[in-house]
Amino acid sequence: MKKFLALAMVVMLLAVGALAVGCQPASDNVIRVNEVTHSIFYAPQYVAMQMGYFEEEGLEIVLTNGGGADNVMTALLTGEADVGLMGCEASIYVYLQGKENYPRVFAQLTKRDGSFLVGRNVEENFDYSSLHGKHILMGRKGGMPAMILEYVLNQHGLTDGGNVTMDYSVQFNFLTQAFVGGTGDYVPLFEPNASLLEQQDNGYIVSAIGTESGEIPYTCYTATPEYLEENSEKMEKFLRAVWKGYQYILDTPLDQVAELLLPLFPDTDVEIVESSLDNYLNSDVWTDTPVVSREAFTLIQDIMENAGELSQRVDYETIIDTTIASKI
Repeated sequence: MKKFLALAMVVMLLAVGALAVGCQPASDNVIRVNEVTHSIFYAPQYVAMQMGYFEEEGLEIVLTNGGGADNVMTALLTGEADVGLMGCEASIYVYLQGKENYPRVFAQLTKRDGSFLVGRNVEENFDYSSLHGKHILMGRKGGMPAMILEYVLNQHGLTDGGNVTMDYSVQFNFLTQAFVGGTGDYVPLFEPNASLLEQQDNGYIVSAIGTESGEIPYTCYTATPEYLEENSEKMEKFLRAVWKGYQYILDTPLDQVAELLLPLFPDTDVEIVESSLDNYLNSDVWTDTPVVSREAFTLIQDIMENAGELSQRVDYETIIDTTIASKI
């Protein structure tokens, strides 16, 4: 929340430069997409790129890695990006700051947390009750992965400082290194890191956290209301291409999908890419509709509230715009 409170100041400082440079409109067929991180978690989007589905729709995608939701939101607000791929909590935070022209969520790509709880031993019949007295690395306090894991642990009767230790001292990007280095009994990791640890015998997946937490609008496509109004047809084409990518994953052997995605993850073995895809399919992380449901939006606010990161609840229609997604 502190990052987003600072966002208003960043936007003010960048405003003059944005008018001169960042707000230069992209070409009619270009969509500048800024993603929160580069991950196999977003495979349908990458498949659409690799298979030429965007080109079939007459679109050119310029993809950049924002390295965090706060940076993606700044890119949107300063006109450096047309579309942001991030959690919908970013729009909630900006709205609660009182900004009138806050970006809207117009579609979702993933419907669950994409991280897996990794332990130091193989546990075929894992139960969360076994975490009593354990030291769990959580990631950044207030970050969505940490909030969801806290929610799951609380739902199983586990409380920080009571019957379990929730360690927020390690940033999410450094969780793998900390765990391999001997810190903590369990750690939440996204793919391909979870599969890599299993391959190296440094850790073992015991639970899909997203399956435990339920369906939420975890990673969403977001844009300013002006951009959506002026580019509704282009956004419809964009979403149609992404959902072709999702269908391709469902209809194609995963070894072929892994080979297709490998150029986008050159430092990862094809077997790890395939294992990551398999884990995500089995965890049902990708949504079969781009429309964000009211129930999912309610749950994500429950999770934020549980973590003490939500100052007040926000109406569904305030953040979510289903006009375009409902056509797909």
